[in-house]
Amino acid sequence: MEKLALLGGKPVRDIRVNPWPKWPVWDQNEEKALIETLNSGIWSYNGPMETEFNRRFAEFTGTKYAISAANGTVTLQMALEACAIGVGDEVILPGLTWQATAATIIDVNATPVLVDVCEDNWCIDPKAIENAITPRTKAIIPVHLYGSFCDMDEILKIASKHHLYIIEDCAHKHGGEWNGLKAGSIGNIGSFSFQLSKLLTAGEGGALTTNDFKLAERLDALRNCGRRPIEMKKAVDKYVDKGAGVYSDQGNFLQSGNYRITEFQAALLIEGLKRLPEQNRVRDENGIYMNSLLAAIPGVTPMKRDKRETREAYYNFSFRYKQNEFKGLAVSKFREALTAESGIQVSPSYEPLNNCSLYVPLTKPARHKLNDKYWKGIDPKRFRLPVCDRIYHEESICIHHKVLMGIKADLELIAAAIFKIYDNAESLLK
Repeated sequence: MEKLALLGGKPVRDIRVNPWPKWPVWDQNEEKALIETLNSGIWSYNGPMETEFNRRFAEFTGTKYAISAANGTVTLQMALEACAIGVGDEVILPGLTWQATAATIIDVNATPVLVDVCEDNWCIDPKAIENAITPRTKAIIPVHLYGSFCDMDEILKIASKHHLYIIEDCAHKHGGEWNGLKAGSIGNIGSFSFQLSKLLTAGEGGALTTNDFKLAERLDALRNCGRRPIEMKKAVDKYVDKGAGVYSDQGNFLQSGNYRITEFQAALLIEGLKRLPEQNRVRDENGIYMNSLLAAIPGVTPMKRDKRETREAYYNFSFRYKQNEFKGLAVSKFREALTAESGIQVSPSYEPLNNCSLYVPLTKPARHKLNDKYWKGIDPKRFRLPVCDRIYHEESICIHHKVLMGIKADLELIAAAIFKIYDNAESLLK
């Protein structure tokens, strides 16, 4: 019997000899763009790089408008503010997501309502959304998680029926498509992150997409100290570069702050966006192949891919683990063993937000305790999320998207590692 790497045996993949594809990806094009930006002396504030990226990203997502910003957290906050969501309002979101999705709702003094997710794709459950709607509900934030799409058909029906905004959290879904529509173009607003691990990155950064001029106007003002973008429609629709002259300093449009992106970030994003379609194609092809390998391995289940997902985009490659088929081996030990065998970090899903170490709004009473009723309403522990809990504690296996950027032989090594753990699971129970 072959000895597991975790117990001192030889790993299936020795990353000193055979490293995984690198992330982030860059070459002389990024270097040239950064040097050009440096020498231009225009480093921020609506410069030509930002204007060009916004144009390209709107075109890429199939939306009329794209507005870049500092990160994917402030984009969510700006989206909520643009929809006039605040005190007394409720926003429904999945309990399985990064904490910022909920935290930004509190930051506009609204109440996050956490609901459970679907077992087969880990995205928000439309039935749970319907059950959570009250007269105070103003919006739904569907989170396209890891490599899965929310059921946007059902969510659109629910939103239309109850007159709710849809703010798509697309931080994991740059370039994914649902029924031929790109993520970020389906709801009222799409919110993207360009943080270092994301499919499109400048280290940090974010963007908002919409087809609604009034929302776009508010979003652009919110990210630029409240200034009214008096020529934004002309600038965006006709791709006219007006630079800083697009904005009027003659009186503020909205109370806001500075959430602008820099020209250096925009320069990186322009180059990264050129590569993204091909990178997504490779990841999708390899994801399909990896799922076919998983389907033949006892004790693991591929994530559901809905037929309406016409293009996939993976932030993480994820699958479900069945402890009872691995002789009772805890999922945490399986992750540790797979990390040791493959040389790639294997992680659980996000912690459910009703018991998340980073989502703790009740630690900030000076900011969030508006009154006793609101204080109780934002307590995440009041929600029950059994599917989220089971996914996190018993089932979730998540691997960064860079594993899908290589060749099929890489994926066969991951499958071999899982088989090896399956055959030797008992040795990890001792």
